[in-house]
Amino acid sequence: MCGGFNCSKNALTALNVLFLLVSIVLIATASYAKAAGVITSIQIAGGVIACGLFLFVISILGLVAASKHHQVLLFFYFVVLFLLFLIQFSVSIACLALSRENVDQLVGGMWANAENNTVVKQSVHDAEVSFACCGWNKELPANRTACVNEICQGQKEKCDYCDDIIINRASNLLVATGGIGFFFSLMELLGVYLAVRYRNQKDPKANPSQFL
Repeated sequence: MCGGFNCSKNALTALNVLFLLVSIVLIATASYAKAAGVITSIQIAGGVIACGLFLFVISILGLVAASKHHQVLLFFYFVVLFLLFLIQFSVSIACLALSRENVDQLVGGMWANAENNTVVKQSVHDAEVSFACCGWNKELPANRTACVNEICQGQKEKCDYCDDIIINRASNLLVATGGIGFFFSLMELLGVYLAVRYRNQKDPKANPSQFL
């Protein structure tokens, strides 16, 4: 019977193995991207690695709780997983809801403040180098001349403004991120359901007097 004790145990174990593999991929990918120079921001790489480590710990907790049918561990597992679901679901919906106009306002606002913030200025420069563009648009050309000389070797006709390039990339990335995050948030909700059901089921091999 699929709704039985063993089925719930196996399903919860398989789901946590999936979470474990995803966490390892996140950690390995972020570490490789940082070492190879694909990600230049330590904060971004650190954030991805932290998310991977957190998911790794949660998956290990789920595997231990599933293997031992431990009531307390299962309780903490589905509570933490439900909180993670709420956060990830909210972020995913926010990513999917952002329009091109929202992205333009957010990134354009950052570009406008580049001269007053050293960290933002460095991020703008990194973006210009990565996308081979200079200045946000005609209204925000920020250091376009120096950028053209550095990136395009002084040939203005080969240097486009960054707004269309970055907005298109960012919009596609937000849709992909939101879709993947939404999918995994549903997986987390499934994990909560399986953990609650499994916790309330009776182990047929256990002593009835010891079952809580």
